Amino acid sequence: MELLEQVQRTATKMIRGLEHLSYEDRLRELAFLSLEKRRLQGDFIAAFHYLKGAYRKAGEGLFTRAWSDGTRGNGLKLKEGRFRSDIRKKFLTMRVVKHGNRLPREVAPSLEVFKARLDGALGNLV
Repeated sequence: MELLEQVQRTATKMIRGLEHLSYEDRLRELAFLSLEKRRLQGDFIAAFHYLKGAYRKAGEGLFTRAWSDGTRGNGLKLKEGRFRSDIRKKFLTMRVVKHGNRLPREVAPSLEVFKARLDGALGNLV
């Protein structure tokens, strides 16, 4: 992941007028996301499809909802599983649950709105 990110760092530095800016400022100027945030964005969109969209039947056992009566959060809390193996930390379900429970409530009313608002919310997460 770091090697790919380094390629993007170098490529954005080659753009005339941006070479003196920091990497984050270059990304902001170009309206890009870091590779880490783009991966997370893809994970969230896939999880949204499983939870609310076209693949809902296929994803019934994939995620476990954590029901609570609390008024805070996004209303779509997911339960984080506990496993003996560290391999599971890299699974889609674990990556999404870790960050997804911190998303604001207004991010996920529909897929189109979700995609549009996710970029803003990702800037606050990572």
